[in-house]
Amino acid sequence: MNMRIAAVVLGASLTLAGSASANPISRDPAKAPAGTYVLDKRHASLIARVPHMGGFSRYTLRFDGLDGGFTYDPANWQATKVTFKVDPASADTGDAGFNRQIAGFLGAAANPVISFASTAITGGENGEGQLAGHLTFHGATRPVTLNVVFNGAGPGLLGVGTRMGFSGTAHIKRSDFGATAMSQWAGDDVDLAFELEFVRK
Repeated sequence: MNMRIAAVVLGASLTLAGSASANPISRDPAKAPAGTYVLDKRHASLIARVPHMGGFSRYTLRFDGLDGGFTYDPANWQATKVTFKVDPASADTGDAGFNRQIAGFLGAAANPVISFASTAITGGENGEGQLAGHLTFHGATRPVTLNVVFNGAGPGLLGVGTRMGFSGTAHIKRSDFGATAMSQWAGDDVDLAFELEFVRK
């Protein structure tokens, strides 16, 4: 029994120590470690909100099929090129049947990937900035700017590895991309919110 208690205490101590050492240590982009970073899919979310029937609510859905990455040089971080992909068939509303309908409305069969490729980064003060790029959705490509907060860089769990974290928002109009299906039920304006962590390879 004493050995079991000791094991539990040791495990708890390691977990607490790991949590403490996994906090971001800097929000200065110039101090983030160089390297190639890939999306940590277990710690990534993309939420979309669309007005329902003229504004009764802002209907919310989550996309689960996400991927992306970038190569980072702290001496020239403004030149970072970010690529990001979303599977439109991964929309999750909490209703499997409606998920399939949403995928159809988004044209997932004909255009199975929503992609974003950055072209410029501005800002950086207090970890806040804008990431401009091209969004390809529903077979059309348009310029889009993301408002991004750099949450910091630091070690991973138990001090292993290196990760960066970001939060952000964007606003698009479905009609700009020709995605006008179900317009009688859903508004044209789409608000996006994302929480992303990337780990260094």
